[in-house]
Amino acid sequence: MSSMSLSTLGSRHAEMDVQTEATQPRQTSLRSDPDRSEKDAEAAFVATHAPSTGEKTDITRTVTAQDWNGPDDPENPMNWSMWSRVYHTSVPALLGFLVTLGSSIYTPGVADMMEQFGVSSTVALLGLAVYLVGLACGPVLAAPLSETLGRKAVYITSLPLLAAFTLGAGFSQNFATLVICRFFAGFFGSPTLAVGAGSNADLWPPVDRAVATVLFILAPFAGPALGPTIGGYAVQANGWRWTQWPILFAAGPAFLYSMFMKETYKKIILKNRAKRLGIPPPAKTGPTGFAAVRVMLVVLLIRPVSMMFTEPIVGFFSLYIAFNFSVLFGFFDAFPIVFEGVYGFDLGSAGLPWIAVLVGCLLAVITVILIDRVTFRKHHHRSHMEGRGGIVPPEHRLYAAMIGSLGLPVGLFWFAWTSRSDIHWISPVLAVVPFAWGNLCVFASAALYLVDTYGPMTGASAMAANGLARYLSGAAFPLFTIQMYNRLGIAWATSLLGFISLGLLPIPWVLFKYGPRIRAKSNYETIKA
Repeated sequence: MSSMSLSTLGSRHAEMDVQTEATQPRQTSLRSDPDRSEKDAEAAFVATHAPSTGEKTDITRTVTAQDWNGPDDPENPMNWSMWSRVYHTSVPALLGFLVTLGSSIYTPGVADMMEQFGVSSTVALLGLAVYLVGLACGPVLAAPLSETLGRKAVYITSLPLLAAFTLGAGFSQNFATLVICRFFAGFFGSPTLAVGAGSNADLWPPVDRAVATVLFILAPFAGPALGPTIGGYAVQANGWRWTQWPILFAAGPAFLYSMFMKETYKKIILKNRAKRLGIPPPAKTGPTGFAAVRVMLVVLLIRPVSMMFTEPIVGFFSLYIAFNFSVLFGFFDAFPIVFEGVYGFDLGSAGLPWIAVLVGCLLAVITVILIDRVTFRKHHHRSHMEGRGGIVPPEHRLYAAMIGSLGLPVGLFWFAWTSRSDIHWISPVLAVVPFAWGNLCVFASAALYLVDTYGPMTGASAMAANGLARYLSGAAFPLFTIQMYNRLGIAWATSLLGFISLGLLPIPWVLFKYGPRIRAKSNYETIKA
């Protein structure tokens, strides 16, 4: 699920060099080249308009690599066709699904690994834990690659490395090799999650970004939901090594699908334009060399940790979302206890209840999109009408989190007290739907709220803090879930989680009411609305 990358940085202000003559029109100064595609590019940027006054006055737009050539620059990804933008949004979503599928597909093979390698269940689950730790480290790798090489390079290089270490995990002859390969598979796969949010920012204006964001977030939720189903039948038929092969089978077509991408990062597009047309490249802004590395470390590591403890908005949302993800990953242990232990499902069938998680996530996507259409867009339009430039208080992003927070404890208590042999198995399956619905509603709403509140630079740090808390807690939780359920029983172990969820429920409600006051006291620059 997903950290914001530094890719959201960069101004989108238009720069236009306009020349006016009263008599003879003058051609835009461009370096000629016989190559047809280059001439087409030049023609796309040179526009001559005659005003309606009757005077023969020509206005010529000069190509520049310092910024976009006006708001209608065809190389600006926001001006691409709808289908092109949908395709470029679908690539990081598909890769994010594949990467997160790799986390949960491992879990049905735990019993086989215990037998083959002679380890306990807790130790066998380290393969899941280290994969999630690798995902938490993703922004550290993604940010410098994205800044230097662009978005496409990250997607193209990340997937083969993920596949290579997944292959190593599948052929591991000892448990230590398996754990090491799992960590690096997660580490090298994670940049697709970190950079995906930046790609969406490149492609969609803020008013349309909620739809793109929630659809992108759905993919990393769908991966963990379908992993146990696929992995369960694979292990039942061929053993634990087949938990790794489906990832490889999917990686090839996904890689081919992503090859048609164009670069979406403004900085790289302008740099390529300058090289293609022989014009001055974009001016270098910000620090370079070691100073640039230092800035990235601050944004991705130092500032996120600091914000978790000094910024109430970041700290409480990180805590809330980390807990929700911990419960989700704890279900990898709890579901076999309930559906295999209580209802007698076989290994393959025990993964089917995870489809309820996917159903809940789909309902959450619909919820977030409807709320965006009904509320946020209305406030955005009103802001323009009132001359406020479309600036909307970020608290209007919290409606989905507020209603979603109600679904989390409902699902947990329902699951806790209906997971009994005298109650049909469909009841605990249905109980998972409101939990999954609330989980995605809270996460999507929080992601939009944090970026709207802090802006691109500091918002990237806020989301990095959220990502660190989310994946590190998710890595730790499954290591003690089995012991908790064995000691407390299904009803009270799950109820304990439900009570904690009740305690965290007020967070989005409090932020909605007191958010402006809290933002005013922030140590960082926040939106003034």
